[in-house]
Amino acid sequence: MTGGVAPASTAEQLLDELGVAPDPQLFELALTHRSYAYEHGRIPTNERLEFLGDSVLGVVVTEHIFATYPDLAEGRLAKLRAAVVSTQALARVARTLGVGELLRLGRGELTTGGRDKDSLLADAMEAIIGAIHVQYGIDGARTFVHHVLDDLIAEAAKMGAGLDWKTSLQEIAADLGAESPAYEVTSAGPDHDKRFTAHVRVGDRLFGPGTGRSKKYAEQEAAETAYRALHAEREQARASADSQVGGGGIATEAPGAPSDSAAPAPGPTEGAATADDA
Repeated sequence: MTGGVAPASTAEQLLDELGVAPDPQLFELALTHRSYAYEHGRIPTNERLEFLGDSVLGVVVTEHIFATYPDLAEGRLAKLRAAVVSTQALARVARTLGVGELLRLGRGELTTGGRDKDSLLADAMEAIIGAIHVQYGIDGARTFVHHVLDDLIAEAAKMGAGLDWKTSLQEIAADLGAESPAYEVTSAGPDHDKRFTAHVRVGDRLFGPGTGRSKKYAEQEAAETAYRALHAEREQARASADSQVGGGGIATEAPGAPSDSAAPAPGPTEGAATADDA
C-alpha cells in the first residue's frame, strides 16, 4: 500500500522510514490536535498545517492523475481525485504508517478512541504534508505524497474511481438486474465502545460480515465484500462470453484506465465512529 513502510512508534522513527526530516518541532505540531492544545494552555495546533497540506495534496494528486490518465474526461478525473484525497483513504494511509499512536490528543479524545478516528487521522496526514512543504517546498511534499499514495491511486484507477462502497454496490446490483441491497446490522458492547456487525443481502445472497465502531463503517465494509465478489463474477462472465465468440473480444479501454463501474479505492481498516457516523 505504501511502499512497505512499517508502523512507527515514535515521530523520529516515522521520519526516518519515510526518508524525510522536517524540523522535529514542526512535525510535533503537525500531530497536535486542538483537544491537546486546549488542555495545555492553548498552544498552537495542527490546523494551519492541515490547511496547507490539504491544498498541496490536491495539487500533487491532480497533477499525477492528469498526466497518468490523458484520456479520462474531467468528471472521471475529479472522481478519481476525490477517492484518493478522501478522509477514509487518508485515514487508511495514516494507519499503515502508525500515525495514530503519535497523535497528541486531549483526555476526551483519548477516551473515545481518537487515535483511530478517520477524521483525526486524515487531518494529521494533511498536516504532515503541510509540514514537509514548509521545510522542503513543493518538491519535497510531492515526493512524500507519491511515496505514500501512488499505490492507492493505481488501485483506485484499476477498480474504478469512487470511495462509497454502498453506492458502488447499488450500481452493480442494478447492472446485474438484482434487487437493491438490504443491510442487516447488529451491535454489541457499552455505549462508549460499541461494535457493529453488518451483512448485506443482494437478491438471495448474503455477504459479509462487515465490522466497525460505527454502523456506517460496518455497512461500508460489508458492501465492499459484496461488491468485490459480484464484480469478479461479472468480469469472469464477460471473459467467458468473449472467449466463446472467438478472439477474446475487443478492448474498449486503454490499459490501466478506470473501469466504467465506479468502484471505490480499498476501504480503510477499522475506524472509530464520529458523532455523525453512529
